[in-house]
Amino acid sequence: MVKWTDRFTANAGLVRAGLVMGAPEVDSWFVQKVLPLEPILMQFLHHNWRNKHEIDDLCQDVYVRVYQAAHEQIPDKTKSFVLTTARNLLVDRFRQERIVPIDAVEDLESVSAITEEPGADRVVMARQEIKLLQIALDRLPERCREAVVMRKIEGLSRKEIALRMGIAEDTVKRHLADGVCALAEMLYGEPNDRRGKS
Repeated sequence: MVKWTDRFTANAGLVRAGLVMGAPEVDSWFVQKVLPLEPILMQFLHHNWRNKHEIDDLCQDVYVRVYQAAHEQIPDKTKSFVLTTARNLLVDRFRQERIVPIDAVEDLESVSAITEEPGADRVVMARQEIKLLQIALDRLPERCREAVVMRKIEGLSRKEIALRMGIAEDTVKRHLADGVCALAEMLYGEPNDRRGKS
């Protein structure tokens, strides 16, 4: 396994060679905030990627994406940003692996069979996301949760929800706004106060 210091030294060599433009504050942020997250990143990659021989390369690719993105703007929530970048990289890699050259397929029906079934890693990721969503929903206040479930899962209109819950439509609107904001904060760690905004 390649140590993070080796990886950073390699990146620093690219910066000095002029291949990557690096600002001192980005370099400092990367060393102080991103590199200490490597154990968490490696655990995430090991847990979510089936080919364990590619983990070091994936980690390096995450670092490259994070480092390049930081030149545009250094994120406020480094851990969330690194793990989201890792997840997006895995999704991109997964999509690339699913591409089948047309001349390699004798029967076109087998192509549709390949694309219709999600892989085991996608199923696991989806189950994890559903579990996290259920935990977050369970943490909402009861009336707020009822309104969110009726709107977002059952697809009811605000008027229908108001009738079912026996409350005013404006109250439903407030419950929905509060619930969605609370879910976003619990799931993504980004508070978004929409109270008082229409």
